[in-house]
Amino acid sequence: MPVIGVRLSQAKRLFFDRQKVLSKVSRAERRVLSRFGAYVRQDAKQRIRRRKRPSQPEESPTNQTGLLKRHIYFLFDPDRRSVVIGPTRLSTGSDAPATLEYGGQAVVETSAGQPVRVAIEERPYMGPAFRQELPNVPAMWRDSVR
Repeated sequence: MPVIGVRLSQAKRLFFDRQKVLSKVSRAERRVLSRFGAYVRQDAKQRIRRRKRPSQPEESPTNQTGLLKRHIYFLFDPDRRSVVIGPTRLSTGSDAPATLEYGGQAVVETSAGQPVRVAIEERPYMGPAFRQELPNVPAMWRDSVR
């Protein structure tokens, strides 16, 4: 007769199936991080405004051509178990999305066709979107592993 009143075969069924638990956590992780990426992407796209004037420093960028707004993506990186969110490089040699986010130097052509280096002050859109959605992450994780 067993000491604690449970047979070994019954006790084995009560233990967690490690692989099943890890699989559920992995699936939930992918789902939660992808949802977070989608929310940040949507928020960043909404911050890029259509207006008749250029954006001011510390203000989100103005949507002049629509390229920046259309080319913000997110993807789940299974190797790093994280989500990557941001704009793609718009053309070769152009760091316009990063220059808008962080500020920096850009080369522009004058009306005479002369290239001139100008300083661009930051017009953040990804960082504020990320910070806006970050407090919602714990709620996204709640009850995500079933």
